[in-house]
Parts: sequence; structure tokens; C-alpha cells
Amino acid sequence: MQLEQFNYDNRIVRDFGVATIIWGLVGMSIGLLVATQLIWPEMNFLTQYSTFGRVRPVHTNAVIFAFVGNAIFMGVYYSLQRVLKARMFSDLLSKIHFWGWQLVIVASAVTLPLGLTSSHEYAEMEWPIDIAITLIWVVFGINMFGTIIKRRERHMYVAVWFYIATFVTVAVLHIVNSIQLPVSFWKSYYVYAGVQDALVQWWYGHNAVAFFLTTPYLGMMYYFLPKMANRPVYSYKLSILHFWSLIFIYIWAGPHHLLYTSLPTWVQSLGVVFSIMLIAPSWGGMINGLLTLRGAWDKVRTEPMLKFMVVALTSYGMATFEGPMLSLKQVNAIAHFTDWIVAHVHVGALGWNGFMTFAILYYLIPRIYKTSLYSKKLANAHFWIGTLGILFYAIPMYWAAVVQGLMWKEFTPEGVLKYPNFLATTLEIIPMHMMRAVGGALYLSGAIIMTYNLVKTIKAGKLLANEAAEAPALHPVVTQERAQHRRLERKPILFMVLALLAILIGGIVEMIPTFTVSSNVPKIAAVKPYTALELQGRDLYIREGCVNCHSQTVRPFRSETSRYGEYSKAGEFIYDRPFLWGSKRTGPDLHRVGGKYPNKWHFDHLLDPTITSPGSIMPAYPWLIDQTLDNSLLEDKMRAMQILGVPYSDTEINEAMTALEKQAGEIAKDLSANQVEIRTDKEIVAMIAYLQRLGTDIKAAPSAEEAALVQP
Repeated sequence: MQLEQFNYDNRIVRDFGVATIIWGLVGMSIGLLVATQLIWPEMNFLTQYSTFGRVRPVHTNAVIFAFVGNAIFMGVYYSLQRVLKARMFSDLLSKIHFWGWQLVIVASAVTLPLGLTSSHEYAEMEWPIDIAITLIWVVFGINMFGTIIKRRERHMYVAVWFYIATFVTVAVLHIVNSIQLPVSFWKSYYVYAGVQDALVQWWYGHNAVAFFLTTPYLGMMYYFLPKMANRPVYSYKLSILHFWSLIFIYIWAGPHHLLYTSLPTWVQSLGVVFSIMLIAPSWGGMINGLLTLRGAWDKVRTEPMLKFMVVALTSYGMATFEGPMLSLKQVNAIAHFTDWIVAHVHVGALGWNGFMTFAILYYLIPRIYKTSLYSKKLANAHFWIGTLGILFYAIPMYWAAVVQGLMWKEFTPEGVLKYPNFLATTLEIIPMHMMRAVGGALYLSGAIIMTYNLVKTIKAGKLLANEAAEAPALHPVVTQERAQHRRLERKPILFMVLALLAILIGGIVEMIPTFTVSSNVPKIAAVKPYTALELQGRDLYIREGCVNCHSQTVRPFRSETSRYGEYSKAGEFIYDRPFLWGSKRTGPDLHRVGGKYPNKWHFDHLLDPTITSPGSIMPAYPWLIDQTLDNSLLEDKMRAMQILGVPYSDTEINEAMTALEKQAGEIAKDLSANQVEIRTDKEIVAMIAYLQRLGTDIKAAPSAEEAALVQP
């Protein structure tokens, strides 16, 4: 059989590898800054561009899309060429993909601190960047499928299955979650509102974890782990079962992020059921990986990259067991909104994604530079420092979560909250946050050691940009395959379509009834649209990233209704674009804060939180007092809302400035009566107007039926 000569493109692998290292150091450093801001508020630096609310999404997007994203493309471009026995379809598309992705990252890093955000978690970028992401993702898809089509290996190896599922699912998730109506080049409103927006966001948010942080890494695990251990994958049949069950079940589980909210109960229940089912396929992948190392444990003891792999797989197993446990309502009732969620996420991010990325870098760099790793001792030191970093990070966060969950729910023998002041809990867990920061510093230190080690390795070798390879040409099938899946592996387009169908079913079943059955989101006559000033204040609240610390949904628990007020109803959020329920309570819930405090209290609290709350770790917002409210887009915003179904009349829109000035004048007058002189056109006036509106549409006491729903 005649062999064809060709070359693998290692230059694009090198480019994504270098970007992985650089963005990893940047993202982890910002994460360390964020951790210290929750201990020492002065680390917010009293500038509007460096507060926790604005920097935290920079950290999450940097580690997810910059660090992990580049690592995915590094691993895919290396492994895809080798399992398909073909160079990437287009060198030009590879370059466009690389530079386009870096530009998206830079654009996000610039716009998020400026407050240009949609506030959707893990998707905070505004619509122009969303379009850029879509275009670059299409470039990646064309390049990947072009390579698959011109392959010299008839059957697609298991890693390629996961890459295909990643591409099609991320495309669907991104497009559906990013449907917005632009108001200007850097401002838009989601077409979904309230409960529906929450469902779409967490359908996206959970499955972004599934299909960006998990499935491509499973594909890389199936390629790199056998290569590192020089052992075949433990079970081909288990990989088939693992793949199809995982991509089908995962897509249903998003609603478990919204338990005890005003999301329809049947959707919550579906999320719980499928979350529990997820244990089986997730652990199937972990077991398949760990059993691949049978007979190679002596090598694990001597090869640091295999040590990283073992901890990565163990962390994956822990995280994918813990996720379903957190979806149980009894556990969720205590753990949700606490630091348990932070610990859970970082066990996966630091252990699974981080450690596997480090292992792949240690494997790849010496090979494409045709040299040996500079120092195994440094790699081993990185492993142990990184492992200690994970432990110092996660254990204090679990500890803090237990403290939070118990303190929030504890009542005295007289039947009143033992800790009515939310700040008491915040101050209690500061030592745990200090330990968390130490863990983050250790983990970052390990990454710095790795960077030094790899730089020295690169300097000792020379990049083999075009690696010579040979393989027989792919000829027409001459034998009949008996196994159904083996036949499917010869048909990449059919494979992609079947994967697409598998992931669409769950989303369709959960979303269509929620969007089409009116009883799922009943309207409440008392709930009215935001006034012009309140709408402006809400946009300021979003700009400052307040949702990163404050939730806006009161769950039906006695502890929450006693602390915050009446539990939240679906009909209260019908004009909220985007929804702002939050996922973490670093500060108290704000859904019923309207009318709870006078305007002067809010003014002082934003000027310097320690005036009203001694010991507060909330950053100060003095620029809200100095900056003039920009009303240039006010009418455009209201017309956009009108298009989306908010019942603003043309008269209200045309007279918006008059109404805004009147309401602002009333707030300024009240502040003046309390010895605070402020101009009506300052941003803080709009912010106060919005905060004072929250939860005030419903004032009546709950009915007997509603009261019976409140959980003890």
C-alpha cells in the first residue's frame, strides 16, 4: 500500500500553547486580586474600573475563555491532526482562528472593566463581541470539519466525537443565550425577561461548563492519557456509552441552579432528575480514564504529567458527584448562594481543567520542540504546590459555606433570627477567605514555576513547525462493518447531526412550555414597568456588577422571608431584562430592599459602606456622586423595551426626560432635607431610585395558601 507524505502543523499548536500560558497567568493573578478584595476592601483601589463587581467577570472570562479556551484549541489542533492522519484543513483558517480568539479576549478584557456588560454569567460580553465569538467559532468549525473530511483514518477516534459535540453544542448555547436587541453599539437588552431569561441563562451557564469545560477536556483525556501512559484506552464500549449518555443527559440539568425560585416547579424537578442521572456517565468517563492506567502506576510515580492527570480525573469525579448532590433540594436549600458553590466550581476549574492543561503542556512542548523537559524536579514541585493550592482553596470555602448556611437559617428559642444582620456572617468567614487567598497564591506560584520550566525547555530546543508524517490514502470501503457505531464513525456529518439532536431534545422540552404556556409566568396587575429614572438606575446597577454579590430573589423559606420579606413571584420579573437573581450572596438579597431604608441611608452606603455597616467589605462608589447621568440613549432604551413587549406608551417615551427630572427632583429634595446637597442629574440619584423600587409592587401580605408554601 502506497503511503502519502504530509506534515503536521505544530506552529498553531505552539501559538495556542503560548497563549494558554500567558492568559493562565493573567487570569489567575486577577483571581487572586478578586480573592483579596473580599478580605480587604481597599484592594478595590477606589476606582470604578477595579471594583470586585467589574473585575470578577474579567477573572471568570479570562480563566474560562482565555486560559481554558486556548488550551482546548491547543489540544484539539495537536490531537486532531494525529488521530485523523491529516494536516489541518487550512493554515489560513488556523491563523484567523488564533488571532481572532485573542482579539475577542482583549476586547472582553477592555470592555468589562468599563462596565460594558450584559450581566449574564459566563456570557457578560456585549453583542458586538458575541457576534465576533460566533464568527471565530464558525472558522474553527470549518477548519475542524474540513480536516475530518480529508482524513486518512477511516474511523473517528473517541476524542473526535467529543470535539464534534463541543462544536455543535457551544454554537447552539451561544446563539440562543445571546439573542439581544441592540440599543447602541455597546448596549442591548435580552429578548427574554425574568423567569424565561433565568431559564435560558442557566441552560447556557450549566452547559457552558458541560460543553466548554468538560467535553473537549474529555476528548483530550482520551487522546493524551493513553499517549502519556503508553497504554490503550481501557474500554471502547464504555467510551461509547459515556459519550452518548453524557451529551444527552447533561443538557437537561441547568434548572438545578434555580431551585426554590419562581421557575415552574416541573422544570426544577426535571433539572434535579437529570442531574442525579449525570453521575453515571460522568463517572464512566473518570473510570475509563483511571483504568487506562492499569499496569502503568510505576510510571505515574515517576512522570509528573501523569500525576497531574490522576488528580485531574479525581477532581472531575469529585466535581461530577458533588454537582448532582447540590441539585438535591434538601442540600440546595442550605448550600445555594453560599461559598460551597465557589468551592465546587474551583475543584473542577483548578483540578480538572487546570491540572489537565498543565499535563498537556508538559507533554506537548518538549515534543514540538524536539527536546526533553528542562526539569522534572520543577514539574514535581509544581504538582505538589498546585495540589496544596487546591486544598487550601477548597477546604476553607466548604467550611465557610457550612458557617453561612447555618448562620443564615438559625433562629433563637423565641422564634426570631439569631443573626438578623447579614454582615455578621460576612465577618465570620473572613479567616476562611484569607486561607482561600493563600491557596490561590500557591496555585499561581505553581503556574509560574511551570512557565519558567517550559521557557527553559523551549530555549533548549527548536520548534518543529512542520512535522513530517505519512499514512496510506483513504480508499473506498471494501469490507462490511458489523458494529453499528463503527459504521457511524465513518460518517462525520451524520455523527454531528445525531449529536445535535441529542443535545436539542432537553432544551426544547424545558423551554417551549415555559415560553408558550402563559400560566407558567402569570402576570400580576400591580407590577408596572420601571420609570425612566429607575430604568437608568438599573443599568447603572448592571454596569457596576452588583449582581456578582447580591441576589434578587427571596426563596420560600422561613429564614429568608423573616430576613428579607415576602418570597418572590414569577410575575414580578416580567419587565426585568436581564434577570438579576444572582448566584452568590456575598451581600444580602435586595429584592425587597425598596422602602426598607431612607434615601439618605442609600446615599451614605454607596459613598462609604462602613458608614452604615461597620466592617463591610463592599467597595465604595464615590464616582456615582460625581458623575453625570448619561440620558442620551434614554428614549432609545425605552423604545427597545417597547419593541420587546414592555407597555411603555409613545407619550411616556416622548416625555421620559420630564418624568425622569421630576422623580430625580423628589429624591434630591428628600436628600437635601437630610443635609445632603446633590444635583438631580447625578448617577447616584438614579441608583437610589432603582433600589427604592425593588420589590415594592407587591405590598399585600401573602394569602393562607401562599403562606403554606413557605418551607420551615
